[in-house]
Amino acid sequence: MILKKEWDVMKTNFEKIVHIEEIGKANTAKLNDLLTLAKKEKFKPSVEDKEKVLFIGIDFQNDFMENGELGVPNSHKDIENTTHFLYRNLEKITDIAISLDTHELHQIFHPCWWVDEQGNHPNPFTIITAENVKTGKWKAINYEKASADYVENLEKIGKKQLCIWTYHCIEGTFGAALEGQFSNMIHFHSIARKTPIQKITKGKDPLSEMYGIIKPEYSLYAEGENTEFLLSLKNYDKIFIAGEAKSHCVLESVRQIVEFYDHNKELTKNIYLLEDCTSPIAGYEETTEQAFQELEKTYGIQRVLSTEVTL
Repeated sequence: MILKKEWDVMKTNFEKIVHIEEIGKANTAKLNDLLTLAKKEKFKPSVEDKEKVLFIGIDFQNDFMENGELGVPNSHKDIENTTHFLYRNLEKITDIAISLDTHELHQIFHPCWWVDEQGNHPNPFTIITAENVKTGKWKAINYEKASADYVENLEKIGKKQLCIWTYHCIEGTFGAALEGQFSNMIHFHSIARKTPIQKITKGKDPLSEMYGIIKPEYSLYAEGENTEFLLSLKNYDKIFIAGEAKSHCVLESVRQIVEFYDHNKELTKNIYLLEDCTSPIAGYEETTEQAFQELEKTYGIQRVLSTEVTL
């Protein structure tokens, strides 16, 4: 099938939806004006699609943009590539699901949760181990036993060690909001294709990290998986994934999905990671590449460039 050119498909120019120079900045677009343009598009409703295609956007939020509180290098280019991908394939993408990392200040992975023997909070990117907690190098200000149990159990199940992050994606702040140009494009799609956006909020438990969109790294309260979303994936012929950061929330989201569908390689081989639409946190490049190579080998996921996809 020949991929249609943008001008053959859309009545609305890309530049009327996305302003590349505003990526990571306050969004100047008026949503109602934008959606008025979307209503003029003559695409069939997505429910009529014969081939069902899902796009999952992981944590495309302001704080993960290059000037954000936890900025990911190359994230602005990721947004540019992603919005072009969505625009080119707007009539073929059936549904869009997005995740929103959502926190409060007082959470186990933020500096104010912990103090050392002198009462100092840890610096961002400090790793806190179970041994650190046992010896008193780091102590939780509140929920001391629960915090110690979390760090110990996190290590037992072989997950990432507890990392102290900069304060980010605080609920109600600009940093927690969707990046504006990405937001423009997915809301345009929603009206043009007559389908709601599925928005998944994650990370609100103060005593757990939640990188993946399916479940926490470890939960003291045995919170279940997002089973409803997992089961809905069986409805799609192709699943495309992009987002920030590739090393953490994207990686764990993909891992959680393919591990759930370990018995169903027909599904996992139709998961496509858009390599030019996601980037790792600096310093995690090598481990991230190794992890995705393993997922590719074990589950058959496909890693592609957005410009090479034909729908």
